[in-house]
Amino acid sequence: MRNLWTMLTATRGKTRLHWTDWVSYGYLIMGIFLMFGPVLWLVLSSFKTEAALERFPPTLLPYTQQTVAVEGYDDPLPLFKMTAGEYEGRTLAQLRRVGLQAQMIDPAKPDERLRVSINDREPVEEIYLATENYTSLFERFNFLRFFWNSTFITVTATALMLLVNSMAAFALSKYEFRGRTAVLLIVIGTLMIPQTVVLVPLFLVVTELGMFNSLWGVIIPGAATPTGVFLLRQYMITIPDEILDAARMDRASEWKIFWRIIVPLSAPAIAVLAILAIMWRWNDFLWPLIVLTRSENFTLQLALNSFQGELQTDWSSLLAMTVLTLLPIATVFMFLQKYIATGIASTGGK
Repeated sequence: MRNLWTMLTATRGKTRLHWTDWVSYGYLIMGIFLMFGPVLWLVLSSFKTEAALERFPPTLLPYTQQTVAVEGYDDPLPLFKMTAGEYEGRTLAQLRRVGLQAQMIDPAKPDERLRVSINDREPVEEIYLATENYTSLFERFNFLRFFWNSTFITVTATALMLLVNSMAAFALSKYEFRGRTAVLLIVIGTLMIPQTVVLVPLFLVVTELGMFNSLWGVIIPGAATPTGVFLLRQYMITIPDEILDAARMDRASEWKIFWRIIVPLSAPAIAVLAILAIMWRWNDFLWPLIVLTRSENFTLQLALNSFQGELQTDWSSLLAMTVLTLLPIATVFMFLQKYIATGIASTGGK
């Protein structure tokens, strides 16, 4: 922490800030605002009511209009502060509004009806966190079921991808066989094929295998990725062949060499691929949308889509569930992001 504070407070000027310090700190502050500004707006908006979300111009903080309970009225009445006119400075409660005129009362004198212009008042507001946006999710939707589906798909698909990709990369990097270069070129060539091109044949294969409307239909097609194979192969090439030859002289099997030598030495690259796979699988929307049609198999991303209707969108619930969906992947990235830079640098820097 001390080193971090020293780095953040380091300046070029000794007695006062140099102009380059102003430019550097200004650039960093702007970068922080651009990166975290939308996230902050999303989190604060998830605590707004539907009325606050439809307000124009929008506000950063979740405001709501204050109300007061008046004797003789079943529902609380909204409060307004008079800014002009005969009742300037008073706080009145609105009974009804007709056009540009509003019928209001003084909460202390509820029997007296007052007519004021809507231009002579402003609403009395307070910060209010609409926590019901979150609690209603567990009442209206099977959130825990959607969360389990996303977690199961992400964990299983990531583990399967790491196993298949690492084994393929091991074969392409350490074994000499006829056609190895051709296989590698085919793997690299698939990187240039858009995912949308293979959606139809992939859907037909999944359907013929009986995995339609199954979580395995989402998991299996992504068991091997050309990006993962290429990334791990580039790293495994840097592992000296002498280590493998020494293990073979000690009569170690190829499977044991893979698990005891290759996998531990390739941990930085595997960690990078794991983080990328987790983010990809957790945020995947198109392929689960095609394969899954039953609501009990929906992931969180598909559940988010259910809040958007043809004529109306439940923005408060949509924003709240978006925040809950982002929390797990943000937590994973927060604790493991250091492996991304070190792993990628290791794959190409040796």
